[in-house]
Amino acid sequence: MHILFLTDNFPPEVNAPASRTFEHCREWVKAGCKVTVITGVPNFPIGRVYPGYVNRLWQAEEMGGIRVIRVWTFIAANKKFTKRIIDYTSYMVSAILAAPCIRGTDVVIATSPLLFTAMAGYVVGRLKRIPFVFELRDLWPESIKAVGAMGDSPVIRFFECIEMFLYRKADLIVALTHSFKERLVERKIPAEKIEIVTNGVDLTRFRPTEKDAELVAELGLDGKFVAGYIGTHGMAHSLETLLNGADMLQGNPNAADIHFLLIGDGAEKQKLVERAKQSALKNVTFIDAVPKSEIARYWSLLDAVIIHLKRTPLFRTVIPSKLFEAMGMGIPVLMGVEGEAARIVEGEQAGLAFVPEDHLMLVDRLLFLKNDPVTHNRLRANCLAAAPKYRRDELAVRMLKLIERTAVCKRKKPL
Repeated sequence: MHILFLTDNFPPEVNAPASRTFEHCREWVKAGCKVTVITGVPNFPIGRVYPGYVNRLWQAEEMGGIRVIRVWTFIAANKKFTKRIIDYTSYMVSAILAAPCIRGTDVVIATSPLLFTAMAGYVVGRLKRIPFVFELRDLWPESIKAVGAMGDSPVIRFFECIEMFLYRKADLIVALTHSFKERLVERKIPAEKIEIVTNGVDLTRFRPTEKDAELVAELGLDGKFVAGYIGTHGMAHSLETLLNGADMLQGNPNAADIHFLLIGDGAEKQKLVERAKQSALKNVTFIDAVPKSEIARYWSLLDAVIIHLKRTPLFRTVIPSKLFEAMGMGIPVLMGVEGEAARIVEGEQAGLAFVPEDHLMLVDRLLFLKNDPVTHNRLRANCLAAAPKYRRDELAVRMLKLIERTAVCKRKKPL
């Protein structure tokens, strides 16, 4: 089987969509499939082309047995809405134009949250007369409204019409959470065409390890209880909550050894750095995004991982992928996301939940975890016990079976 995968993010970018796509495609290649990915040059989230790449019309490379076609896009930082829309639209057009050059494909998969990518998948599926699989990572454009980037408007309603059109036209929808499926069923999308394949963890990369001594010395973390956030610093993440907690703890003699480590980039990072400087927070360290090959070294520094999103009903439907990486590393989770993600943490007893944007509750949970080594060790053991349930390789095989079934059953579906 030849799978054509459309995605706006791919390694060496290190965000969740890039990691999931690469790790799934790698497993499909191992299973004997041919996989071609059409993507852009790496630039997320800062909007600058990574060293070693040039933003040109067409360039090809191989990565983990995957043929990667990089097409030209308008590049913009993950900040201004209008420029990002132009970016997304340019990828959609470039992907549609590039797809006819990829011969012998049996199925096209397009991953959200970008409806533009999914629209490209639909058009390519029609042109090539092959099934179109919609991988649903986010309820977009609802998420735009949830973070306050844009209110209800004719533009948003137009995108919502496009969204429903794509759900109806997809031959298969692979949703990342059960909540996504429930939302779609409520909106009259047939349940039988929606399957769940959650995020997971590559246990060959994320596994228990001692703290990296070189990084501990370099960052001045010797003897510290490190609470870390790893990922995008965006509007959706409301990381001011962490800084408020750090500010509160800075004057607490019983918390002198607690240190916050924030790793990553994003639209809100500079504001966060400036806020930390203004408040003279000595217990906070910011680190730019690091390559995927190095990220486990930084995970090893953490005694607890903080996972956080704004408190909004939409985010009760999401499961941040870093949860599974924390499990693989055996790091207890402080979960500041309500809904399905919190239920996993509580069900697996892999950490402690707190109300999103409530820094007082975050501080309470953090102090409890630091001062109770018995609980900390128990949560760590529970993380390691739960991680194999979310093995990325097994989830990739499950998704491949769904794709193969769709290709067999629907390849000759009348257009």
